[in-house]
Amino acid sequence: MKTITPDMEYLSTRQSAMVLQVSLGTVQKMVELGELIAWKTRGGHRRILASSLEQQLQRRKRAMRQKSTQNCIALGIFRRIENSEELLESTQEWQLKVEMEVAIDSLEGLMKAVSIAPDLIFLDALIPPVEQVHLIHYLSKNNDTQRIPILVDEGFIKLHPGVVSLADENSSTRPPLSENIKKELENGLIEQNPLIITYPATNTELDPSLSYRSRHELLEPVFIEALSRKYL
Repeated sequence: MKTITPDMEYLSTRQSAMVLQVSLGTVQKMVELGELIAWKTRGGHRRILASSLEQQLQRRKRAMRQKSTQNCIALGIFRRIENSEELLESTQEWQLKVEMEVAIDSLEGLMKAVSIAPDLIFLDALIPPVEQVHLIHYLSKNNDTQRIPILVDEGFIKLHPGVVSLADENSSTRPPLSENIKKELENGLIEQNPLIITYPATNTELDPSLSYRSRHELLEPVFIEALSRKYL
């Protein structure tokens, strides 16, 4: 089995097939599907980016680990580190075994989503609505993440009709919604996407009577539903 060394920036189709232990035809199909990043030299020879091969290898390791342990590999994108800690603590009491990767920044979350290809992505309720729309847009468009269920707070879904108006209010600190995203919202980017699943409100600022952790106890069946949607 050929391995990728740190000095390699790209590999030939044959070398890539040896790394992945698949046929040349499979490598070519992966390139056509966008699973591997490649280009052609002036002589017509295909070169495949080593980093995209490495990502494929990591996804395989994740898939094998999940198959052997029957764990749920989740990515949580949060606004505050303490919220991620509380969710992680809650999952320890679930029957479903969850391995949670955490991001406290939207850009980091997008990068991790592409890198680890989790079973589901959890968006914390405290992420501003406009930022959540951008996250949903990019995750739904990227070839590596568009088939991954996204869990969003039910309060965000209820607010959805007002998200466009909120864009202008937040434009000084965040990029406003593009015309394409506004059209997607009008056409049901959120409501009609079967891979976007709502969970019971966890924003304690809206209802201080329930603790953040007690709300997270209601999340286990939602995680299970998300996993079932992933394999439909």
